Amino acid sequence: MSQSPKPSVIEPDKAQADRAQADRAQADGAQADRAQAGTPQAGTSQAGTPQAGTPQAGTMSWQAVQEEALRRIRSRQWLPGEQIPNEAELSRELGCARATVNRALRNLAEAGILDRRRKAGTRVALHPVRKATLDIPVIRQEIEGKAMGYSYTLLSRHLGVPPMDLRARLQSPAGQAQLHVSALHLADGRPYVFEDRWINPQAVPAALDADFALRSANEWLIEQVPVEGGQISFSAKTASDQDAEILACQAGEGLFVIDRTTWSGGQVITLVRLVFHPGYHMHTRL
Repeated sequence: MSQSPKPSVIEPDKAQADRAQADRAQADGAQADRAQAGTPQAGTSQAGTPQAGTPQAGTMSWQAVQEEALRRIRSRQWLPGEQIPNEAELSRELGCARATVNRALRNLAEAGILDRRRKAGTRVALHPVRKATLDIPVIRQEIEGKAMGYSYTLLSRHLGVPPMDLRARLQSPAGQAQLHVSALHLADGRPYVFEDRWINPQAVPAALDADFALRSANEWLIEQVPVEGGQISFSAKTASDQDAEILACQAGEGLFVIDRTTWSGGQVITLVRLVFHPGYHMHTRL
Protein backbone atom coordinates (compact mmCIF):
# COMPACT_ATOMS: atom_id res chain seq x y z
CA MET A 1 0.00 0.00 0.00
CA SER A 2 1.50 3.26 -1.14
CA GLN A 3 1.76 6.13 1.25
CA SER A 4 0.06 9.51 0.47
CA PRO A 5 2.50 12.30 -0.18
CA LYS A 6 3.06 14.53 2.80
CA PRO A 7 1.79 18.09 2.43
CA SER A 8 4.51 20.65 1.83
CA VAL A 9 5.27 22.84 4.80
CA ILE A 10 6.65 26.41 4.53
CA GLU A 11 8.81 27.24 7.41
CA PRO A 12 7.76 30.36 9.40
CA ASP A 13 10.96 32.34 8.70
CA LYS A 14 10.62 31.89 4.97
CA ALA A 15 6.91 32.90 4.96
CA GLN A 16 7.67 36.10 6.84
CA ALA A 17 10.47 36.95 4.40
CA ASP A 18 8.13 36.45 1.42
CA ARG A 19 5.49 38.72 2.95
CA ALA A 20 8.03 41.45 3.69
CA GLN A 21 9.32 41.33 0.11
CA ALA A 22 5.76 41.66 -1.25
CA ASP A 23 5.08 44.65 1.04
CA ARG A 24 8.25 46.37 -0.15
CA ALA A 25 7.31 45.84 -3.79
CA GLN A 26 3.84 47.28 -3.18
CA ALA A 27 5.29 50.33 -1.43
CA ASP A 28 7.81 50.91 -4.22
CA GLY A 29 5.03 50.74 -6.79
CA ALA A 30 2.90 53.27 -4.94
CA GLN A 31 5.86 55.62 -4.61
CA ALA A 32 6.53 55.39 -8.35
CA ASP A 33 2.87 56.16 -9.10
CA ARG A 34 3.00 59.25 -6.93
CA ALA A 35 6.20 60.46 -8.59
CA GLN A 36 4.70 59.94 -12.03
CA ALA A 37 1.51 61.83 -11.10
CA GLY A 38 3.47 64.74 -9.63
CA THR A 39 2.55 66.89 -6.69
CA PRO A 40 -0.97 68.29 -6.56
CA GLN A 41 -1.38 71.71 -8.24
CA ALA A 42 -2.68 74.77 -6.45
CA GLY A 43 -6.45 74.62 -6.21
CA THR A 44 -6.52 70.79 -5.78
CA SER A 45 -6.79 68.55 -2.78
CA GLN A 46 -4.06 66.08 -1.77
CA ALA A 47 -5.91 63.46 -3.79
CA GLY A 48 -5.68 65.71 -6.88
CA THR A 49 -9.38 66.64 -6.89
CA PRO A 50 -10.08 70.32 -7.62
CA GLN A 51 -11.52 72.21 -4.70
CA ALA A 52 -15.00 73.55 -5.32
CA GLY A 53 -15.05 77.06 -6.78
CA THR A 54 -11.29 77.31 -7.36
CA PRO A 55 -10.06 77.61 -10.98
CA GLN A 56 -7.42 75.21 -12.21
CA ALA A 57 -3.88 76.51 -11.83
CA GLY A 58 -1.61 77.01 -14.79
CA THR A 59 -4.48 77.80 -17.16
CA MET A 60 -5.86 80.94 -15.53
CA SER A 61 -6.45 84.11 -17.51
CA TRP A 62 -6.57 87.48 -15.81
CA GLN A 63 -10.37 87.29 -16.05
CA ALA A 64 -10.32 83.98 -14.12
CA VAL A 65 -8.04 85.49 -11.47
CA GLN A 66 -10.44 88.42 -11.19
CA GLU A 67 -13.41 86.07 -10.74
CA GLU A 68 -11.54 84.14 -8.05
CA ALA A 69 -10.76 87.40 -6.22
CA LEU A 70 -14.41 88.44 -6.45
CA ARG A 71 -15.48 85.03 -5.12
CA ARG A 72 -13.26 85.47 -2.07
CA ILE A 73 -14.59 88.98 -1.47
CA ARG A 74 -18.25 87.95 -1.83
CA SER A 75 -17.80 84.91 0.41
CA ARG A 76 -16.08 87.14 3.02
CA GLN A 77 -12.90 85.09 2.76
CA TRP A 78 -11.36 88.53 2.21
CA LEU A 79 -13.12 90.99 4.53
CA PRO A 80 -13.72 94.70 3.83
CA GLY A 81 -10.65 96.69 4.83
CA GLU A 82 -8.51 93.56 5.06
CA GLN A 83 -5.17 93.36 3.28
CA ILE A 84 -5.10 90.59 0.70
CA PRO A 85 -2.07 88.45 -0.28
CA ASN A 86 0.44 90.23 -2.47
CA GLU A 87 0.86 89.55 -6.19
CA ALA A 88 3.77 87.15 -5.74
CA GLU A 89 1.86 85.07 -3.19
CA LEU A 90 -1.27 84.94 -5.34
CA SER A 91 0.67 84.02 -8.47
CA ARG A 92 2.28 81.09 -6.62
CA GLU A 93 -1.03 79.99 -5.12
CA LEU A 94 -2.95 80.18 -8.38
CA GLY A 95 -0.11 78.95 -10.55
CA CYS A 96 -0.08 81.87 -12.99
CA ALA A 97 2.20 84.72 -13.94
CA ARG A 98 2.50 87.71 -11.64
CA ALA A 99 1.57 89.98 -14.53
CA THR A 100 -1.73 88.10 -14.83
CA VAL A 101 -2.49 88.76 -11.17
CA ASN A 102 -1.48 92.41 -11.56
CA ARG A 103 -3.90 92.91 -14.46
CA ALA A 104 -6.78 91.35 -12.51
CA LEU A 105 -6.17 93.35 -9.31
CA ARG A 106 -5.64 96.57 -11.25
CA ASN A 107 -8.97 96.09 -12.99
CA LEU A 108 -10.74 95.53 -9.65
CA ALA A 109 -9.07 98.63 -8.22
CA GLU A 110 -10.25 100.71 -11.17
CA ALA A 111 -13.77 99.40 -10.51
CA GLY A 112 -13.53 100.59 -6.89
CA ILE A 113 -13.62 97.08 -5.38
CA LEU A 114 -9.99 97.03 -4.19
CA ASP A 115 -7.90 99.82 -2.70
CA ARG A 116 -4.31 99.69 -3.95
CA ARG A 117 -1.66 101.92 -2.43
CA ARG A 118 2.04 102.02 -3.26
CA LYS A 119 4.13 100.35 -0.53
CA ALA A 120 0.98 99.77 1.53
CA GLY A 121 -0.37 96.73 -0.30
CA THR A 122 -3.86 95.99 -1.56
CA ARG A 123 -6.97 95.93 0.61
CA VAL A 124 -10.61 95.16 0.01
CA ALA A 125 -12.36 98.52 -0.23
CA LEU A 126 -14.34 99.41 2.89
CA HIS A 127 -16.97 101.18 0.81
CA PRO A 128 -16.84 99.84 -2.76
CA VAL A 129 -17.69 102.43 -5.37
CA ARG A 130 -20.39 101.49 -7.86
CA LYS A 131 -19.36 102.75 -11.29
CA ALA A 132 -21.51 103.10 -14.35
CA THR A 133 -20.22 101.56 -17.57
CA LEU A 134 -20.42 103.90 -20.54
CA ASP A 135 -19.83 102.69 -24.07
CA ILE A 136 -19.27 104.87 -27.12
CA PRO A 137 -22.41 104.07 -29.09
CA VAL A 138 -22.80 103.88 -32.83
CA ILE A 139 -25.64 106.36 -33.21
CA ARG A 140 -27.14 104.43 -36.12
CA GLN A 141 -27.36 101.28 -34.00
CA GLU A 142 -28.83 103.24 -31.08
CA ILE A 143 -31.63 104.57 -33.28
CA GLU A 144 -32.29 101.24 -34.98
CA GLY A 145 -32.32 99.58 -31.55
CA LYS A 146 -35.33 101.77 -30.73
CA ALA A 147 -37.15 100.36 -33.78
CA MET A 148 -36.85 103.63 -35.69
CA GLY A 149 -35.55 104.26 -39.19
CA TYR A 150 -32.10 105.81 -39.40
CA SER A 151 -30.88 108.48 -41.80
CA TYR A 152 -27.94 110.84 -41.80
CA THR A 153 -26.95 114.15 -43.35
CA LEU A 154 -23.41 115.53 -43.56
CA LEU A 155 -23.72 119.28 -42.98
CA SER A 156 -20.10 120.39 -43.37
CA ARG A 157 -16.56 119.09 -43.62
CA HIS A 158 -13.38 121.14 -43.82
CA LEU A 159 -9.88 121.62 -42.44
CA GLY A 160 -9.59 124.52 -40.03
CA VAL A 161 -7.93 125.80 -36.89
CA PRO A 162 -10.12 125.08 -33.86
CA PRO A 163 -10.98 127.77 -31.29
CA MET A 164 -8.49 128.26 -28.47
CA ASP A 165 -10.49 126.35 -25.83
CA LEU A 166 -10.79 123.35 -28.14
CA ARG A 167 -7.10 123.48 -29.12
CA ALA A 168 -6.18 122.78 -25.50
CA ARG A 169 -8.45 119.71 -25.42
CA LEU A 170 -7.06 118.52 -28.76
CA GLN A 171 -3.49 119.20 -27.57
CA SER A 172 -3.08 120.99 -30.89
CA PRO A 173 -0.34 123.58 -31.47
CA ALA A 174 -1.46 127.06 -32.47
CA GLY A 175 -2.14 127.26 -36.19
CA GLN A 176 -2.34 123.50 -36.75
CA ALA A 177 -5.34 122.54 -38.87
CA GLN A 178 -7.80 119.90 -37.69
CA LEU A 179 -10.63 118.18 -39.56
CA HIS A 180 -14.00 119.69 -38.61
CA VAL A 181 -17.11 117.63 -39.35
CA SER A 182 -20.72 118.46 -38.50
CA ALA A 183 -23.67 116.20 -39.19
CA LEU A 184 -27.28 115.53 -38.29
CA HIS A 185 -28.57 112.07 -37.37
CA LEU A 186 -32.31 111.47 -37.83
CA ALA A 187 -34.76 108.93 -36.43
CA ASP A 188 -37.87 108.25 -38.51
CA GLY A 189 -37.03 111.39 -40.45
CA ARG A 190 -36.92 113.66 -37.37
CA PRO A 191 -33.74 115.24 -35.95
CA TYR A 192 -32.26 113.03 -33.24
CA VAL A 193 -28.78 114.42 -32.49
CA PHE A 194 -26.49 117.09 -33.91
CA GLU A 195 -22.83 115.97 -34.10
CA ASP A 196 -20.13 118.66 -34.02
CA ARG A 197 -16.72 116.97 -34.23
CA TRP A 198 -13.01 117.77 -34.55
CA ILE A 199 -10.64 114.99 -35.68
CA ASN A 200 -6.86 115.09 -35.24
CA PRO A 201 -5.35 114.15 -38.65
CA GLN A 202 -1.93 113.67 -37.06
CA ALA A 203 -3.41 110.82 -34.98
CA VAL A 204 -5.85 109.58 -37.65
CA PRO A 205 -4.45 110.49 -41.11
CA ALA A 206 -6.90 108.12 -42.85
CA ALA A 207 -9.75 110.40 -41.78
CA LEU A 208 -8.67 112.91 -44.45
CA ASP A 209 -9.69 110.44 -47.17
CA ALA A 210 -12.76 108.98 -45.46
CA ASP A 211 -16.11 109.61 -47.15
CA PHE A 212 -18.24 110.93 -44.30
CA ALA A 213 -21.09 111.66 -46.71
CA LEU A 214 -21.77 107.91 -46.87
CA ARG A 215 -20.92 106.91 -43.30
CA SER A 216 -20.82 109.12 -40.23
CA ALA A 217 -17.56 110.02 -38.52
CA ASN A 218 -19.06 108.51 -35.37
CA GLU A 219 -19.39 105.07 -36.94
CA TRP A 220 -16.17 105.28 -39.00
CA LEU A 221 -13.99 106.15 -35.98
CA ILE A 222 -15.47 103.42 -33.78
CA GLU A 223 -14.78 100.82 -36.47
CA GLN A 224 -11.35 102.05 -37.57
CA VAL A 225 -9.56 103.48 -34.52
CA PRO A 226 -8.95 101.64 -31.21
CA VAL A 227 -9.63 103.80 -28.16
CA GLU A 228 -7.44 103.59 -25.05
CA GLY A 229 -9.24 106.15 -22.92
CA GLY A 230 -11.21 109.31 -22.83
CA GLN A 231 -13.13 111.92 -20.90
CA ILE A 232 -16.85 112.56 -20.99
CA SER A 233 -19.09 115.21 -19.51
CA PHE A 234 -22.83 115.76 -19.48
CA SER A 235 -24.65 119.05 -19.41
CA ALA A 236 -27.84 120.79 -20.44
CA LYS A 237 -28.45 123.91 -22.45
CA THR A 238 -31.34 125.92 -23.74
CA ALA A 239 -31.78 125.76 -27.49
CA SER A 240 -30.40 128.73 -29.39
CA ASP A 241 -31.98 129.88 -32.63
CA GLN A 242 -29.37 127.83 -34.53
CA ASP A 243 -30.06 124.74 -32.37
CA ALA A 244 -33.80 125.18 -32.93
CA GLU A 245 -33.30 125.32 -36.69
CA ILE A 246 -31.09 122.21 -36.79
CA LEU A 247 -33.10 120.10 -34.31
CA ALA A 248 -36.54 121.36 -35.40
CA CYS A 249 -37.46 122.49 -31.90
CA GLN A 250 -38.38 125.73 -30.18
CA ALA A 251 -35.73 128.20 -29.10
CA GLY A 252 -35.37 128.02 -25.32
CA GLU A 253 -36.25 124.32 -25.03
CA GLY A 254 -33.95 122.19 -22.87
CA LEU A 255 -31.37 120.07 -24.69
CA PHE A 256 -29.13 117.26 -23.39
CA VAL A 257 -25.42 117.64 -24.32
CA ILE A 258 -22.52 115.17 -24.28
CA ASP A 259 -18.93 116.40 -24.67
CA ARG A 260 -16.42 113.59 -25.23
CA THR A 261 -12.69 113.44 -25.89
CA THR A 262 -10.99 110.16 -26.81
CA TRP A 263 -7.34 109.27 -27.23
CA SER A 264 -5.05 106.43 -28.24
CA GLY A 265 -1.27 106.00 -28.33
CA GLY A 266 -0.76 109.14 -26.29
CA GLN A 267 -2.56 111.32 -28.86
CA VAL A 268 -6.04 112.82 -28.85
CA ILE A 269 -8.07 111.20 -31.63
CA THR A 270 -11.19 113.32 -31.62
CA LEU A 271 -13.42 115.54 -29.56
CA VAL A 272 -17.13 115.77 -30.19
CA ARG A 273 -20.16 117.63 -28.91
CA LEU A 274 -23.48 115.81 -29.29
CA VAL A 275 -26.62 117.90 -28.84
CA PHE A 276 -29.77 115.77 -28.58
CA HIS A 277 -33.35 116.56 -29.43
CA PRO A 278 -35.69 117.66 -26.59
CA GLY A 279 -36.87 114.76 -24.43
CA TYR A 280 -33.82 112.54 -25.02
CA HIS A 281 -33.09 109.97 -22.30
CA MET A 282 -29.75 108.22 -21.80
CA HIS A 283 -29.51 104.78 -20.18
CA THR A 284 -26.50 102.95 -18.77
CA ARG A 285 -25.79 100.04 -16.41
CA LEU A 286 -24.17 99.81 -13.00
